[in-house]
Amino acid sequence: MPVPSSSLRAVAGCALTPLALCLSQLVWAQAVPAGGEKSLSTVTVNASADASAEGLSPSYAGGQVARGGRAGILGTRDNMETPFSITSYTNELIQDRQARSVGEVLQNDPTVRTARGFGNFQEAYFVRGFILNSDDTAFNGLYSLMPRQYIATELFERVEVLRGASAFLTGASPNGSLGGAINLLPKRAPNEALNRVTLGVGSGGAVNAAADIARRFGPDGSTGVRLNVARRDGGTAVDGEDAELSLAAVGLDWRSRDVRLSADLGWQDNKLRKTRPNVSLNGVAAVPAAPDGSRNFAQPWSFSNERDVFGTLRGEWDINDSLTAFGAYGMRRSREENSLANLTVTDASTGAGYAYRFDNGRRDRVHTGEIGLRGKLRTGAVGHEWVVSASHFSLEKDNAFAFDFAGRFATGLYQPTAYALPVFSSGAGYGGTVASPQLQGKVKLTSYAMGDTLSLLDDQLLVTLGVRHQKLESTDYEYGGTGVVLGTPYDKSRNTPVAGVLFKASKQLSVYGNYIESLVKGDSAPATANNLPVLNQGATLAPYVSRQKEIGLKYDAGRIGASVALFSITKPRGFTGADQIFRASGEDEHRGLELSTYGEAMRGLKLLGGLTWLDAKQKSTGSASTDGKRVIGVPRTQASFGAEWDVAGVRGLALDGRVVYTGASYVDAANTLRVPGWTRLDVGARYLMDVQGRLVTLRARVDNLFDRNYWASSGGYPGSGYLVVGAPRTFNVSASVDF
Repeated sequence: MPVPSSSLRAVAGCALTPLALCLSQLVWAQAVPAGGEKSLSTVTVNASADASAEGLSPSYAGGQVARGGRAGILGTRDNMETPFSITSYTNELIQDRQARSVGEVLQNDPTVRTARGFGNFQEAYFVRGFILNSDDTAFNGLYSLMPRQYIATELFERVEVLRGASAFLTGASPNGSLGGAINLLPKRAPNEALNRVTLGVGSGGAVNAAADIARRFGPDGSTGVRLNVARRDGGTAVDGEDAELSLAAVGLDWRSRDVRLSADLGWQDNKLRKTRPNVSLNGVAAVPAAPDGSRNFAQPWSFSNERDVFGTLRGEWDINDSLTAFGAYGMRRSREENSLANLTVTDASTGAGYAYRFDNGRRDRVHTGEIGLRGKLRTGAVGHEWVVSASHFSLEKDNAFAFDFAGRFATGLYQPTAYALPVFSSGAGYGGTVASPQLQGKVKLTSYAMGDTLSLLDDQLLVTLGVRHQKLESTDYEYGGTGVVLGTPYDKSRNTPVAGVLFKASKQLSVYGNYIESLVKGDSAPATANNLPVLNQGATLAPYVSRQKEIGLKYDAGRIGASVALFSITKPRGFTGADQIFRASGEDEHRGLELSTYGEAMRGLKLLGGLTWLDAKQKSTGSASTDGKRVIGVPRTQASFGAEWDVAGVRGLALDGRVVYTGASYVDAANTLRVPGWTRLDVGARYLMDVQGRLVTLRARVDNLFDRNYWASSGGYPGSGYLVVGAPRTFNVSASVDF
């Protein structure tokens, strides 16, 4: 039986974002159905019952992004009242674009580009031109709890992107990321019961199944349970690749009048076989043309396995109407094994090159937590929202490796040669035993922060001031479990301030500016430089302080929003001078302009995207060959723009398209190896229908519609120019049933 399009939109929006305030959809749902038509019942869903007074920021018109996001220790803030650049992508967008990982969600962000780091299959993100490692991703405000290399979207509700330096807001990151912060929000039970099953198929014979079940218990729904399980298996659009993923996660919450508690427990097992590796260049005068996107030059025996278990606890207690205490704890245990054979190209025209076997084993143990107080008060005409907090992070990593550069074998980019698993030669190098890695490093981060947002001129002017005292500690150990410390343990600390100002010029327009810093461990002096010994080899420099200055505008017309940000960020660098002393001198300077828009241009037409212009240069490098040259892997221009249209006359049908553009970049610091820019078109369709009173959502998607061959990224690790081939045309079809 036909269903009114207004009711379909209302129910679908609420079903797809069960933790969001479905404001626009509920308004549409008030329309009276035509005579004789039967409509699906309207579901009212309130904000998340997580352990925070604010809950989830409500969805903006169109449901693809939220009205605000988490500004670190300042808590969840509305965008129009935050002097920082934050975007929170909703679960509705994640599902409708059939995104499978954090990186695929961020294809929608014009300020972020995804690469691979460390030469394996770990996601890395360029935010404002700086690398943010996937193991520096936060989960509900706590660093490095989610799987280290690949995070499946079934594990989280939203992806929040905080652009730029963030040491005061989020603390220093465990692995030295400084261009921004990515925070994943957990799933919580909505007020209405949720039963959803999703089945899908994709290119290469990929199949997937997922279930999302939630309930609230008690006379007032004070206790919530949400369970997510998923299984993916099969090939990909790349010939011979195979990916297998299993996961399970449960989110719990409980609330009373003054107390809110939540907990999460998750498990993910990710296995890759014959996955196409990164490409390095050696001795070439130009970057080779990108191969056919479906071609696979991986060795048949290569694999990468990653298994993670994580858990969190979080609580808030309203001591009185003006004072709240909060605390959180998180842990992760992970195990990784891989055997890789990354390709190094030595002839750009023929694609000929070599590979060699590299095995690695790793175990991680993470503990992290925070405690604090936040409150409100007034001093005369000035309002205050203040916070004090303390946080601690610890990581112990066991590592071992075996590589056989002496046993390298010939292969190629365009005409790869497959080999049987090679036995390590007598010239192979080892660091411990791969099957039983031992302690190789410890990282500890401790910080104390205090901040205050002052409200002046009848709350028209907001001024945020604060400071965080951050202590960085790390110790490296000799491979093999000998317990021998390598070099001198790092133990440095520094205060990092923040100053932010936001002026509400009108209800629709906010003007803001900020000064904020990032903090990372200083580099260690190398053994040699300029073909001579470094006199202070092994010495570690004081923490590098990156300084950001930003001004911007935020516009909110009710159903359509936009923003513009102009920023400059400097990052110190170390180099060895003519006196053979390694010191901090010179910097990378990233200056940029970001434009974005989101919401509904008109009823039934959603927009999301923008443009980034970025000038990322190396300065005072100590070498004429690199001075003033662009930073590896950072394009000058990049853009993402998507539109979704509810087809008039076909109830429940929506079509979407997304253009992703990335400009040219460089593989090397001297800018002699240029990677061409690329443009990709993705399209999709969604159809909602009522089947015996149950909502069924059908989705189909084609990424890289015109099957472009391109290098998706260069870089991904500081000083390295890893190249990654873009995925070919890829199909995905799925069906979700709510019952």
